[in-house]
Amino acid sequence: MDASPTKLAIEQIAERITDAVMEHRLPPGIKLVEEKLASAFGVSRTKIRQALTLLAKEGLVTLHPNRGAFVKRPTAVEARDLFATRRLVEPEIVRNVIKRACPENLARLRVHLEEEAEARRQGDRRRIIRLSGQFHMLLAQVSGNSFIEKLMGELCPLTCLIIALFDEPQTPACPEDEHSQIVEAIAQRDEVRAIELMLNHLDHIERELHLDSPTERDIHWEALYG
Repeated sequence: MDASPTKLAIEQIAERITDAVMEHRLPPGIKLVEEKLASAFGVSRTKIRQALTLLAKEGLVTLHPNRGAFVKRPTAVEARDLFATRRLVEPEIVRNVIKRACPENLARLRVHLEEEAEARRQGDRRRIIRLSGQFHMLLAQVSGNSFIEKLMGELCPLTCLIIALFDEPQTPACPEDEHSQIVEAIAQRDEVRAIELMLNHLDHIERELHLDSPTERDIHWEALYG
């Protein structure tokens, strides 16, 4: 049984706001009004403020002095620049992973693919998005280049946020089977094919995004969280 609104912890409030963003019930750019959230959750504004601060640290919310909190909205230019950067970086990751494609590393990649498949079977959109980002982080780790791994540590979470905000809620967060095709090409040490698959994968994700969708929407806060 869910906790009553008055007993919700800060983390639970943050989690429910995150759910609403990931499920597109709260659009990017919308202002998160403390008073309305406090009323909807049945908690103090102080508690809401703490939850919003937590979400700001996680990169989902931006806080503006004297203006309040807003669901983060990366611009279309930022999103396109991000994918352009990833198209430069990830072919090098693939090359290095192929050089280090020992049975242990391939096994790690295949275990991760199984986790992704299970999330798809359960229809767990948030987990699919998270695991999709972790797949690319795992490739960066296996590649053995600590500088690239650090860069991907910045790019992957932002990509996950962009996917969560700008693709269709009913469509897969990451195209099914494309990760497994990349892993199989790596296992076969087919560098040309693996890089081609990776670039097509990134292009596919970017094409599915609705980067210029409007953000204005009436939100019924009590219905959303009451």
